[in-house]
Amino acid sequence: MKKYLLNAIGLLAIFTNQLTAQPINRKALVERHTVVNKTMDTLSSLSVGNGKFAFTVDATGLQSFPDAYAKGVPLGTQSEWGWHSFPNTKGYKEAEALKTYHLNGRDVQYMVQWNSPEQNKNASNYFRVNRHRLHLANIGLEIIKKDGTVYKVEDVKNIDQTLNLWTGEVHSKFTVDNVPVEVITYCHQQQDAVGVRIISSLIQNEKIKVRIRLPYPTGGWADAGNYFSDDDKHQSSLTLPAKQSAFINHQLDTTQYLIGLTWKAAATIKNVSNHYYLLTPSAANSFEFSCTFSENNKTVAVPAYEKIKVNSINSWASFWQRGAAVDFTGSTDTRAKELERRIVLSQYLTKIQCEGSNPPQETGLTYNSWYGKPHIEMHWWHAVHFALWGRVDLLEKTLAWYDKVAPIAKSIAQRQGYDGIRWQKMTDNDGREVPSSVGAFLIWQQPHYIYFTELIYRQKANQQTLNKYKDLVFATADFMASFARYDSVTHKYVLGKGLIAAQERFKADTTYNPTYELAYWHWALSAAQQWKERLHLPRNKKWDDVINNLSPLPVQGDKYLFTESATDSYTNPEFKTDHPSVLGALGMAPETPMVNKAIMQNTFNWIWDNWSWKETWGWDFPMTAMTATRLGNPEKAIDALLMPITTNTYLNNGHNYQDGRLTIYLPGNGGLLAAIAAMCAGYDGSTVPNPGIPKNGKWKVKWEGLKKML
Repeated sequence: MKKYLLNAIGLLAIFTNQLTAQPINRKALVERHTVVNKTMDTLSSLSVGNGKFAFTVDATGLQSFPDAYAKGVPLGTQSEWGWHSFPNTKGYKEAEALKTYHLNGRDVQYMVQWNSPEQNKNASNYFRVNRHRLHLANIGLEIIKKDGTVYKVEDVKNIDQTLNLWTGEVHSKFTVDNVPVEVITYCHQQQDAVGVRIISSLIQNEKIKVRIRLPYPTGGWADAGNYFSDDDKHQSSLTLPAKQSAFINHQLDTTQYLIGLTWKAAATIKNVSNHYYLLTPSAANSFEFSCTFSENNKTVAVPAYEKIKVNSINSWASFWQRGAAVDFTGSTDTRAKELERRIVLSQYLTKIQCEGSNPPQETGLTYNSWYGKPHIEMHWWHAVHFALWGRVDLLEKTLAWYDKVAPIAKSIAQRQGYDGIRWQKMTDNDGREVPSSVGAFLIWQQPHYIYFTELIYRQKANQQTLNKYKDLVFATADFMASFARYDSVTHKYVLGKGLIAAQERFKADTTYNPTYELAYWHWALSAAQQWKERLHLPRNKKWDDVINNLSPLPVQGDKYLFTESATDSYTNPEFKTDHPSVLGALGMAPETPMVNKAIMQNTFNWIWDNWSWKETWGWDFPMTAMTATRLGNPEKAIDALLMPITTNTYLNNGHNYQDGRLTIYLPGNGGLLAAIAAMCAGYDGSTVPNPGIPKNGKWKVKWEGLKKML
């Protein structure tokens, strides 16, 4: 009774505080985390964007030095629609990437990478590379120095650059030959357009030119947008040049798009060499221009700089004023300021990189990783936070992709002999299955759709929501139930063999019953049954059979095994690397009857003390924080979010750095926001105020608009 009374008093205190507390000053909160650059820091390039298009700039406010930034955070111009394929001159067929595995007494085909024979190897490689996301253009400044040479990185002095998150403005100041140059950059929030204002006395002497170069795709795993060779493999031309406007047509094989330019004041534009254009202003100390990008050579009106500026300022103010906010003012823990910085910048970055109509790639719209392709198991990390931060419409926007690609997902399930639909792992905007010897066997992306739609239903609990998503919820569950294999000896349903766990350290042909996936399977099938009941439909008997007879989470001693097949989970050094996804069974995944909290606490303690944290990924830290929160360990939740590990580094620009290959990693940013929501607003069944925030007197948190995690 005393416990319930204390909980009631705590909830009353929260309610009273929310009634009496002053609203968070959101503008002050956001602007105190304005990004500042004082050097040509190649890991601190800044982006403007709108979620379906982004433009990343160096310290000059444009993309003047792409080679210098190629190994840092590259200077990309990318969009949702900008994709390209090299011609399939050898006539490769997707079927040549299929490989048959004999698993659980039957043959199953997976689309994988081949080492041999050569034909299969080349075919699988072709379909991994194609399609790949394009860098649409490189737009930079070409400044002529007093000695007549073009300036270089080392000539840029006295750098003072800011990113105002409240307005979406990048304001860059620097000098060349002691002459000041000022550049202001915005992105339109509804169009794929940037607006730029340049201020300098160098303009009137025609010493400043705007350089537009069109790179060719490398076809590499990564592409920094600075490959300016193979000129003969693509075509571009200047069309409709006028006094204050022009268009550049770019064609790469079957891909075509149009760059529209407009400017204010006198200027000329010319094609100086292949795919290299110069816009030269004159007779003024300031120059404004704007640039649009449109697919399939579609001509669109090019908004003037001033319109883009006003649109950006108004749209960003609207974004920050809706949804949630978290303020750590008054905290004495020295880490509070850094955590607040990461939170604010992560909202900005996920808004400009991930708020599109398709699942984003892990490096967003900045540069290519994995050929620019999205990974659907990562969509949870990219999108869940939108709903938890009161912007559920941004999550919903991406779910239309699942409707579009469902026929392909269904064909994958049918090919493998399963019911329902099996969601792709590595894919593209059209849902093509990409050959991957890991991705083809992953299953933890499968329940995500049910998780997403349940989040939406919690905020839009009506018949319209149920009818909109029910078909794919049920088809998702149908696959899950048919994928679970009944073991006539144990009389239990088994996941595997023939899977790779979220912790990608276990072989597909020997792995079964990974702990996280078992818990997530149980929750998702149970949630799908809830949807049946909400629609006044009978429960699905097959789903219930799997729910009631799913294998228990595997235990060894007083801890959970990472997979039941890995009895050496705690002795094999390899198995304490990569994602500690066993924690996801009570962290990412909502609480289920499958999980014993005492055993999970023992598992958590061992992982905390023994994991090879240097061999992890950016989302592992928020996942750990979620589990710590659900176990009632708020100190560990904070420690996890701020663990001093390279892959938990948040750069000056807010990006989650992993290594030299992945200098940005947006699942880390999205995961941080999801974890903070759970730590502040709680989760299903939580009663403690701010369950993930320490109660040691060093933390003061004020928040508004957050939603509970499931």
